Amino acid sequence: MTREEVFEFLNSRNYDVRISGNARWIDQKCTADVILIIADCILQHTGYNTETEFTVSDIWQDQYTKDNVEAIFLKPNLDSNMANNEYNKYFSQPINLLEYSGALLDIGTNSRHNYKINNLELLEFIALRETNSLFFLTNYIRKVLQDSGIYDSFQNFLDNQTHNDFIQLKQTFIDFTITHTRINKWLECRRIFTKILNPLAFSLQKLGTRRGFPSSTPITLDELRYNRINWRDELSGKSKNITRQEYNEQQQQVDATSRYNVERAKRIVRRFNAQYHNSVSEVLQDTELVNATQIHHIFPESEFPSISDYIENLIALTPNQHISMAHPNNQTRYIDRDFQYICLLAKTKTIMNDLLGESRTETYNFDSYKTVLNTGLGTDDFDAIEYLNFASLLEKIDLFYSDFNTDSYGYLLERNRPLL
Repeated sequence: MTREEVFEFLNSRNYDVRISGNARWIDQKCTADVILIIADCILQHTGYNTETEFTVSDIWQDQYTKDNVEAIFLKPNLDSNMANNEYNKYFSQPINLLEYSGALLDIGTNSRHNYKINNLELLEFIALRETNSLFFLTNYIRKVLQDSGIYDSFQNFLDNQTHNDFIQLKQTFIDFTITHTRINKWLECRRIFTKILNPLAFSLQKLGTRRGFPSSTPITLDELRYNRINWRDELSGKSKNITRQEYNEQQQQVDATSRYNVERAKRIVRRFNAQYHNSVSEVLQDTELVNATQIHHIFPESEFPSISDYIENLIALTPNQHISMAHPNNQTRYIDRDFQYICLLAKTKTIMNDLLGESRTETYNFDSYKTVLNTGLGTDDFDAIEYLNFASLLEKIDLFYSDFNTDSYGYLLERNRPLL
């Protein structure tokens, strides 16, 4: 699903809260990073099957969820006595949002909620990367506010940014919510208000709200995340001088998040390759007739951790290509530079076809690919390349691999170089 298609989907629906009376169209746990992982957990639990029914508890108890959520968000054990109240909100609130948006369908009766995937492409879009999830969330919020006749109040503050406009906006939202939904406590309204205003403010690089007051500086991306690295200290009021135990916990959290993001990125590349490349290797080679079961980091994960979870840095290869060509003699810490060049040519072709071809999905991101190339090649030369200018991109790649030895993998050049 492209961003234009996300717009089309949102614009095709009426989210007027005055009609639905649904107070749970958004809630405190509904941040982009949480919505992403819940969408991913749903996809893994259902196996991408739109006919599979599930409950909040099914997602909560799924082994994939247990393996990831507990470690990433430092939550109590999913099976512990402490978990019930903590996880009820953590899972139910984003699922309520996804249902109200139309990504999910509630087919339950009375008080029992059973869900099915209503729009698989939208759910995959959300689970692809955090920027996608934030894009969906921000535009979903804007559309709900517009349909509900309250967006002008938010726009007024975002335009003028005064203290009085902020106070007026907050009171308008509280009055609206208490009037049209079952929420009747102003404190709960204020907590939800932050989750609505700040994504809008971030998208426009504007002031938002911090601790119930207007922010003195524009809202940052980190402030929108539920899983902020320093969230434990902030919630407890502790200083930055954390204990060794707390430091170790945070490091475990960072490691768990990194592992999760890398594995999720590999699954995305593998699924994309199966759907649009018939599971064959992205590096076309006449003698390789088996499926591409290996997902390879073009620039090694150990050397370039900052781009280790970029799908633009991952390529689907056959086992032989992976252990004999990318990593000669299966030396995983060694990358054959000549074959790396071939991988970059092939990956450029994949990305170009995805962004410019007939079956355009925008799974890949041109700017993210430039980040991968800049980082992996230790340069900033790719910053100057205009959006979707693949000819200039290839010229720049060629310059960095001008020492390519045609005696090694020269026979792979013609089939893997993109046709411009």
